[in-house]
Amino acid sequence: MKKSLMALAGAVCLFAGQANANTIVDIAAGDERFTTLVAAVQAAGLADALQGPGPFTVFAPVNDAFAALPEGTVETLLKPENKDQLTNVLLYHVDDRELTSNKIPVGSNYFKPLLTSERTCITRSNSGVDIADGTGSTANVIIADIKADNGVIHVIDKVLLPGQRPDCH
Repeated sequence: MKKSLMALAGAVCLFAGQANANTIVDIAAGDERFTTLVAAVQAAGLADALQGPGPFTVFAPVNDAFAALPEGTVETLLKPENKDQLTNVLLYHVDDRELTSNKIPVGSNYFKPLLTSERTCITRSNSGVDIADGTGSTANVIIADIKADNGVIHVIDKVLLPGQRPDCH
């Protein structure tokens, strides 16, 4: 399965190279830390949308974040019959505004991702930015403010999963 993910990611890289330079998809496709994310975006059919004018903020999980999911989760989500579920997980990582780290208010605040039925709780403090998801777990922003022509990427260390509205105090 890993070989098929790498092949799919390679195809996405070639596809992304034909679009506008430096879109969120181009940046992710050109970075080895995001091969699983890029494969998932392609499988969900979201690459064209994320190459659009935006603005977008993408909280982008690294490959290790996907690898930390229970065994078989990524492979199951990538199956065509699970496209809706995969799309929901990915849309939970995207905001339709350009939220650079300095635009995230200090303290804990609810944010509405593109998966509009859900909420995340983003906390900005002196120690950085973290995001509570629907499972009650927290992702840390490990690299902030990667600028793209159509928005910004914040690299996170966990895949955000929808579920219950997280506590946000």
